[in-house]
Amino acid sequence: MSQTTLIDTLAKLVSENRNPNTMQIDTLSTLEIVEKMNQADAEVPVAIHKELPHIAKAVDAIYHAFTQGGRLIYIGAGTSGRLGVLDASECPPTFSVDKEMVVGVIAGGKEAMFQAQEGAEDSLTLAEQDLKALVLTAQDVVVGIAASGRTPYVIGGLKYANDMQATTISISCNPNSDIASNADIAISPIVGPEILTGSTRLKAGTAQKLVLNMLSTASMIKIGKVYQNLMVDVKPTNKKLVARAVRIVMQATDCDEHSAKALLEEAEMNVKLAIMMQLSGKNRVQAATLLSQQQGFIR
Repeated sequence: MSQTTLIDTLAKLVSENRNPNTMQIDTLSTLEIVEKMNQADAEVPVAIHKELPHIAKAVDAIYHAFTQGGRLIYIGAGTSGRLGVLDASECPPTFSVDKEMVVGVIAGGKEAMFQAQEGAEDSLTLAEQDLKALVLTAQDVVVGIAASGRTPYVIGGLKYANDMQATTISISCNPNSDIASNADIAISPIVGPEILTGSTRLKAGTAQKLVLNMLSTASMIKIGKVYQNLMVDVKPTNKKLVARAVRIVMQATDCDEHSAKALLEEAEMNVKLAIMMQLSGKNRVQAATLLSQQQGFIR
């Protein structure tokens, strides 16, 4: 794509337009600047609300993939890629899932997490190589994330995922985007122009983060990783999380701290198993059998 063509393309994107409410932001006081930012951020949940039916459809697709042994794979470049990696990296400690179950792939690899490798996003074939390295299958779900909706890296990845018959989902902040046209399910929260023209790490990035929160969290709820509103599959890997595990057992079973600690010790720090032991009155082996019969659901 020539420079002139790219300029014309960007000019048509909502996310690249100038925000009329912030044309004088460089003349404002500090308080006025952050007030403008806060006002702009308030538009994000409204835009996401309109996309909830599509988000729910995406969650159901991810849930189905999980039940079939498939994975949730995020692909993106720059800020979008970093957000995908962030969401994926939070799943193992929060829900005790294998690190391969939710995977974040960023254009340019791990180095791009800390230092911009923006040129990597221009490749239509790099994402295909990255997905091949993961041995993508038809059981997987690939979520392409790009605020602009036109990132070549993401487009190429979605096309390859479609060829492999994986389920594809797009997250973009522009209507009728290229990545949306290459996805089975398109999620497009239109948050409008940024307070700094084209700086999509702002409202667009916030929108993407909120959508990713929904995709991973709702999917984990649906596979039994949550009881009531408690993270019963949390891994107590540090002092804070050990304390949280004790509180979770107490909150789920109405037992005291001493009992909760004893249950966790007997359950070898398996929070869900400790809760099932207390609620069912069964011993460790019997409670583990109950959980297995219920596919890990305490209810």
